[in-house]
Amino acid sequence: MRRLLVLRPEPGASTTVAKARELGLDAISAPLFEIEALKWDAPEASGFDGLLLTSANAVRCLGDQLTNLRGLPVYAVGAATAEAAREAGFDIAATGDSGVERLLGSIDADLRLLHLRGADHHEPAGIRQSLTAVPVYRARPIDNPGLSVTNGSVALLHSPRAGRRFAELVKDKEQVIAVAISDTAAKALGEGWADVAVAEQPNDDAMLALVARLCNKPAAQ
Repeated sequence: MRRLLVLRPEPGASTTVAKARELGLDAISAPLFEIEALKWDAPEASGFDGLLLTSANAVRCLGDQLTNLRGLPVYAVGAATAEAAREAGFDIAATGDSGVERLLGSIDADLRLLHLRGADHHEPAGIRQSLTAVPVYRARPIDNPGLSVTNGSVALLHSPRAGRRFAELVKDKEQVIAVAISDTAAKALGEGWADVAVAEQPNDDAMLALVARLCNKPAAQ
Protein backbone atom coordinates (compact mmCIF):
# COMPACT_ATOMS: atom_id res chain seq x y z
CA MET A 1 0.00 0.00 0.00
CA ARG A 2 1.22 3.48 -0.86
CA ARG A 3 1.71 5.96 1.98
CA LEU A 4 -0.56 9.02 2.02
CA LEU A 5 1.08 12.42 2.51
CA VAL A 6 -1.32 15.05 3.89
CA LEU A 7 0.22 18.40 2.99
CA ARG A 8 -2.38 20.89 4.25
CA PRO A 9 -1.60 23.15 7.27
CA GLU A 10 -2.47 22.20 10.83
CA PRO A 11 -4.91 21.72 12.44
CA GLY A 12 -6.59 20.55 9.24
CA ALA A 13 -3.76 18.10 8.50
CA SER A 14 -4.30 16.13 11.69
CA THR A 15 -8.05 16.00 11.07
CA THR A 16 -7.50 14.60 7.56
CA VAL A 17 -4.91 12.08 8.80
CA ALA A 18 -7.36 10.82 11.43
CA LYS A 19 -10.07 10.34 8.78
CA ALA A 20 -7.62 8.55 6.50
CA ARG A 21 -6.48 6.17 9.22
CA GLU A 22 -10.10 5.30 9.96
CA LEU A 23 -10.24 4.11 6.35
CA GLY A 24 -7.21 1.91 6.94
CA LEU A 25 -4.78 4.15 5.07
CA ASP A 26 -1.13 4.64 6.02
CA ALA A 27 -1.34 8.43 6.39
CA ILE A 28 1.13 10.95 7.79
CA SER A 29 0.98 14.71 8.26
CA ALA A 30 3.58 16.70 6.28
CA PRO A 31 2.33 20.32 6.12
CA LEU A 32 3.91 22.62 3.55
CA PHE A 33 2.57 25.76 5.26
CA GLU A 34 1.56 27.00 8.68
CA ILE A 35 -1.31 29.41 9.33
CA GLU A 36 -0.41 32.83 10.67
CA ALA A 37 -3.00 35.40 11.77
CA LEU A 38 -2.72 38.89 10.24
CA LYS A 39 -3.46 42.23 11.82
CA TRP A 40 -6.69 43.55 10.39
CA ASP A 41 -9.51 45.97 11.14
CA ALA A 42 -13.10 44.80 11.00
CA PRO A 43 -15.31 47.02 8.80
CA GLU A 44 -18.57 48.30 10.23
CA ALA A 45 -20.93 45.32 10.32
CA SER A 46 -23.92 47.46 9.33
CA GLY A 47 -22.47 47.78 5.83
CA PHE A 48 -22.94 44.06 5.12
CA ASP A 49 -25.68 41.46 4.90
CA GLY A 50 -23.44 38.53 5.80
CA LEU A 51 -19.99 36.97 6.00
CA LEU A 52 -18.49 34.76 3.30
CA LEU A 53 -16.11 32.21 4.84
CA THR A 54 -14.16 29.88 2.57
CA SER A 55 -11.87 28.35 5.20
CA ALA A 56 -12.09 27.40 8.86
CA ASN A 57 -8.67 29.06 9.20
CA ALA A 58 -10.35 32.45 8.79
CA VAL A 59 -12.61 31.76 11.78
CA ARG A 60 -9.63 30.74 13.92
CA CYS A 61 -7.83 34.00 13.07
CA LEU A 62 -10.61 36.51 13.75
CA GLY A 63 -9.30 37.33 17.23
CA ASP A 64 -11.06 39.94 19.36
CA GLN A 65 -12.79 41.47 16.35
CA LEU A 66 -14.99 38.42 16.05
CA THR A 67 -17.44 40.03 18.50
CA ASN A 68 -18.05 42.98 16.18
CA LEU A 69 -19.21 40.69 13.37
CA ARG A 70 -21.08 37.94 15.20
CA GLY A 71 -24.49 39.40 14.31
CA LEU A 72 -23.91 38.74 10.60
CA PRO A 73 -25.11 35.42 9.12
CA VAL A 74 -22.41 33.22 7.60
CA TYR A 75 -22.27 31.77 4.09
CA ALA A 76 -19.71 28.99 4.44
CA VAL A 77 -17.84 26.84 1.95
CA GLY A 78 -17.50 23.36 3.41
CA ALA A 79 -18.95 21.63 6.45
CA ALA A 80 -15.74 22.16 8.46
CA THR A 81 -15.88 25.92 7.86
CA ALA A 82 -19.55 26.03 8.84
CA GLU A 83 -18.89 24.04 12.00
CA ALA A 84 -16.00 26.31 13.03
CA ALA A 85 -18.21 29.37 12.50
CA ARG A 86 -21.06 27.80 14.44
CA GLU A 87 -18.75 27.01 17.35
CA ALA A 88 -17.60 30.64 17.30
CA GLY A 89 -21.19 31.78 17.81
CA PHE A 90 -22.26 32.62 14.25
CA ASP A 91 -25.56 31.66 12.63
CA ILE A 92 -25.14 29.74 9.38
CA ALA A 93 -27.27 31.03 6.50
CA ALA A 94 -26.01 28.54 3.89
CA THR A 95 -23.31 25.94 3.43
CA GLY A 96 -21.84 24.93 0.07
CA ASP A 97 -19.86 21.75 -0.52
CA SER A 98 -18.97 22.30 -4.19
CA GLY A 99 -16.76 25.38 -4.07
CA VAL A 100 -17.29 29.10 -3.55
CA GLU A 101 -18.61 29.80 -7.06
CA ARG A 102 -21.38 27.23 -6.66
CA LEU A 103 -22.33 28.65 -3.24
CA LEU A 104 -22.46 32.23 -4.52
CA GLY A 105 -24.51 31.11 -7.48
CA SER A 106 -27.12 29.62 -5.16
CA ILE A 107 -27.77 32.67 -2.95
CA ASP A 108 -29.31 36.12 -3.38
CA ALA A 109 -27.42 38.19 -5.96
CA ASP A 110 -28.10 41.44 -4.07
CA LEU A 111 -26.26 40.46 -0.89
CA ARG A 112 -23.40 42.58 0.41
CA LEU A 113 -20.85 40.09 1.73
CA LEU A 114 -17.68 40.53 3.74
CA HIS A 115 -15.22 37.84 2.63
CA LEU A 116 -12.75 37.04 5.42
CA ARG A 117 -10.03 35.05 3.68
CA GLY A 118 -6.38 34.12 3.36
CA ALA A 119 -3.86 36.56 1.88
CA ASP A 120 -3.27 34.37 -1.18
CA HIS A 121 -6.92 33.63 -1.96
CA HIS A 122 -8.09 34.51 -5.48
CA GLU A 123 -11.36 36.25 -6.24
CA PRO A 124 -14.15 33.85 -7.22
CA ALA A 125 -15.26 33.95 -10.84
CA GLY A 126 -18.68 35.21 -11.95
CA ILE A 127 -19.54 37.07 -8.75
CA ARG A 128 -23.03 38.56 -8.65
CA GLN A 129 -22.94 39.78 -5.07
CA SER A 130 -21.13 42.84 -3.71
CA LEU A 131 -18.01 41.26 -2.21
CA THR A 132 -15.51 43.01 0.07
CA ALA A 133 -12.42 40.86 0.68
CA VAL A 134 -10.35 41.28 3.87
CA PRO A 135 -7.32 39.00 4.48
CA VAL A 136 -7.20 37.78 8.09
CA TYR A 137 -4.51 35.10 7.79
CA ARG A 138 -1.68 33.89 5.58
CA ALA A 139 -0.18 30.48 4.92
CA ARG A 140 3.55 30.80 5.63
CA PRO A 141 5.82 28.24 3.94
CA ILE A 142 7.52 25.82 6.31
CA ASP A 143 11.25 25.75 5.64
CA ASN A 144 11.78 22.00 6.02
CA PRO A 145 8.52 20.07 5.55
CA GLY A 146 8.57 16.35 6.26
CA LEU A 147 9.18 15.19 2.70
CA SER A 148 12.36 13.15 3.12
CA VAL A 149 10.67 10.14 1.48
CA THR A 150 8.05 10.75 -1.21
CA ASN A 151 8.70 7.84 -3.59
CA GLY A 152 5.73 5.54 -3.94
CA SER A 153 3.40 7.89 -2.08
CA VAL A 154 0.03 9.49 -2.76
CA ALA A 155 0.00 13.23 -1.97
CA LEU A 156 -3.11 15.16 -1.01
CA LEU A 157 -3.19 18.75 -2.36
CA HIS A 158 -5.81 21.08 -0.88
CA SER A 159 -4.90 24.23 -2.83
CA PRO A 160 -3.18 25.48 -6.00
CA ARG A 161 -0.47 27.07 -3.88
CA ALA A 162 0.27 23.70 -2.25
CA GLY A 163 0.43 22.15 -5.71
CA ARG A 164 3.01 24.68 -6.90
CA ARG A 165 5.19 24.29 -3.81
CA PHE A 166 5.00 20.51 -3.81
CA ALA A 167 6.10 20.48 -7.45
CA GLU A 168 9.12 22.62 -6.53
CA LEU A 169 10.13 20.33 -3.65
CA VAL A 170 9.74 16.87 -5.21
CA LYS A 171 12.46 15.56 -7.50
CA ASP A 172 11.13 12.10 -8.43
CA LYS A 173 7.66 13.11 -9.58
CA GLU A 174 7.22 9.92 -11.62
CA GLN A 175 7.07 7.98 -8.33
CA VAL A 176 4.24 10.06 -6.83
CA ILE A 177 0.48 10.10 -7.37
CA ALA A 178 -1.15 13.47 -6.63
CA VAL A 179 -4.78 13.90 -5.59
CA ALA A 180 -6.01 17.48 -5.99
CA ILE A 181 -9.04 19.16 -4.46
CA SER A 182 -9.84 20.98 -7.73
CA ASP A 183 -8.87 21.29 -11.39
CA THR A 184 -7.00 24.50 -10.52
CA ALA A 185 -4.92 22.72 -7.89
CA ALA A 186 -4.21 19.92 -10.35
CA LYS A 187 -2.99 22.35 -13.03
CA ALA A 188 -0.70 24.01 -10.49
CA LEU A 189 1.16 20.70 -10.09
CA GLY A 190 2.42 20.71 -13.66
CA GLU A 191 3.51 17.53 -15.44
CA GLY A 192 5.71 14.53 -14.79
CA TRP A 193 3.74 12.79 -12.01
CA ALA A 194 2.84 9.09 -11.97
CA ASP A 195 -0.79 10.25 -12.00
CA VAL A 196 -2.83 13.34 -11.10
CA ALA A 197 -6.43 12.80 -10.04
CA VAL A 198 -9.08 15.35 -9.07
CA ALA A 199 -11.73 14.67 -6.43
CA GLU A 200 -15.35 14.63 -7.61
CA GLN A 201 -16.20 17.22 -4.93
CA PRO A 202 -13.84 19.78 -3.32
CA ASN A 203 -13.87 18.28 0.17
CA ASP A 204 -11.98 15.83 2.36
CA ASP A 205 -14.46 12.98 2.05
CA ALA A 206 -14.34 12.96 -1.75
CA MET A 207 -10.55 13.28 -1.77
CA LEU A 208 -10.10 10.38 0.65
CA ALA A 209 -12.54 8.17 -1.25
CA LEU A 210 -10.34 8.66 -4.31
CA VAL A 211 -7.16 8.11 -2.29
CA ALA A 212 -8.49 4.82 -0.92
CA ARG A 213 -8.49 3.47 -4.48
CA LEU A 214 -5.16 4.94 -5.51
CA CYS A 215 -3.16 3.88 -2.45
CA ASN A 216 -3.35 0.28 -3.65
CA LYS A 217 -1.94 1.15 -7.06
CA PRO A 218 1.63 -0.28 -7.41
CA ALA A 219 4.52 2.16 -7.57
CA ALA A 220 6.58 2.32 -10.77
CA GLN A 221 9.75 0.21 -10.73
